[in-house]
Amino acid sequence: MSVKFWDNVAKFDEILKKFNKIHSLTNYKDIKPVALDSIEAIKLLDFTPKVCVDVGSGAGFPAIFLAMILSECEFHLYEPIAKKSSFLSYAALSLNLQNITVHSGKIEKCDKIKADLITSRALMNAADLIRICQGFYDEETTFLLYKGSNAKFEIEELKCYKKIYQENERNYVILKGVK
Repeated sequence: MSVKFWDNVAKFDEILKKFNKIHSLTNYKDIKPVALDSIEAIKLLDFTPKVCVDVGSGAGFPAIFLAMILSECEFHLYEPIAKKSSFLSYAALSLNLQNITVHSGKIEKCDKIKADLITSRALMNAADLIRICQGFYDEETTFLLYKGSNAKFEIEELKCYKKIYQENERNYVILKGVK
């Protein structure tokens, strides 16, 4: 990783700690493993995304870190909780991440855009996530889901290409051809 990336991670950490004192966004004390977990999955993609939708962006994992690396990709972060979407907007502005647009609302109630990559980290069951993303994807869209130990059970009923890559406690789930 570049020095610029780690400089931005350090700046993000400062912003997060400042917000966390007031708004309790996350309980992570060391942001470096979270950043590495977020970007680890880039190597699993067989394309360079142009439009990415992140669902339930929360404190910005994985989207903020992915946006730092995939600077040519347009990121749309969907977060319905006002204090979290405000934090995301502030962080993106402070880090000069001009490739991020924050949408303060539930994705299923927002205007639809077509994404070639949809990400989400431990938000909800994969089938439910696919359902609320209706209108944001087509058969060419790749879903990249950051899951825990139940990943295999969550995706076994899905009718599409599916692959799980395990790294430590994380299961990175790739779904393609979702209908």
